[in-house]
Amino acid sequence: MTSGEDRELLRHHGDVDAGPGLLDFAVNVRLDRPPAWLRDRLAGALDRLGHYPSAADEGAARAAAAARHGREADEVLPLAGAAEGFALLPSLRPRLAALVHPSFTEPELALRTADVEVTRVLLDADDGYRLRADAVPEQADLVVLGNPTNPTSVLHPAEEVRRLLRPGRVVVVDEAFADAVPAEPESLASTREPGLLVLRSLTKMWGLPGLRAGYALGAPDLLHRLSRHRPHWPVNALVLEAVAACCEPSALAESERAAAELDAHRAALAADLAAVPGVGVAEPARAPFLLLRVDDGEKVRAALRERGIAVRRGDTFPGLGPDHLRVAVRGAEQNSVLVEALRDLLGQG
Repeated sequence: MTSGEDRELLRHHGDVDAGPGLLDFAVNVRLDRPPAWLRDRLAGALDRLGHYPSAADEGAARAAAAARHGREADEVLPLAGAAEGFALLPSLRPRLAALVHPSFTEPELALRTADVEVTRVLLDADDGYRLRADAVPEQADLVVLGNPTNPTSVLHPAEEVRRLLRPGRVVVVDEAFADAVPAEPESLASTREPGLLVLRSLTKMWGLPGLRAGYALGAPDLLHRLSRHRPHWPVNALVLEAVAACCEPSALAESERAAAELDAHRAALAADLAAVPGVGVAEPARAPFLLLRVDDGEKVRAALRERGIAVRRGDTFPGLGPDHLRVAVRGAEQNSVLVEALRDLLGQG
């Protein structure tokens, strides 16, 4: 595989696998639109679009996120989605970046595009894709991993992630799906450690992929290094409003209820899929999606699409192959459609 072909795979996202009219199991977004209360908050901010984003608006967003995680406002950096945080990683000027895979590919793409030397740390399927800190090269001065990890749905112990920390190294933890895990037991978002950078997203829980809203958490000097090449006004007024709104206590209570529902739906879907002969489900799973392995995965994915069901191809994730598929967790009725389709396609109908 050429470098160009490899980079094209890294660019692939689940929205490419989805499409109009398809039952969407390819994109890991809980809602097809933001809830009404959040739409109202965003609509109320529209009048501010006639002005540049203000320091007061940014301060309110920082303060809300800081309160949500028990931190100080200068430990928060609002972002145009967690994806902007990945795009900014080359600003840290790493000499060697270790990417823990299988995982979200955007960080590696951003680093390789900036000509940063990258090494892949491939986790073992036979070991449940568990993080082993000792597998990361000692000389790596930047380490990037997801927790819970997309696409394996593994939730790594916080203490194992902490083992990656050492002087002179930045550890980036992508917690885009952390708020979909009830009580966020392994989150490091509230942890103050030198060199620890946590990226959070509002996209998945609140149905905001079209807005791009998130934030970074870390020591003020680390956030300064991360953001030193950003243009003026990098985050718009609607994003700042979304950050402030989604960190309020009422929103946190709603997201905790949603996380509990997703947790129950995921457990039921995993059990139902595991009961289909020919389907392997990666366990233990804690995120609102599942990694599957089926023989002739490309053929099965195409057949599902013909039946009006979109699933995410898995071979674009380093360490996975064409027999891997990722499926989002939906409600019970939609999940049953996927299970029955797979049972029928694999000869068990």
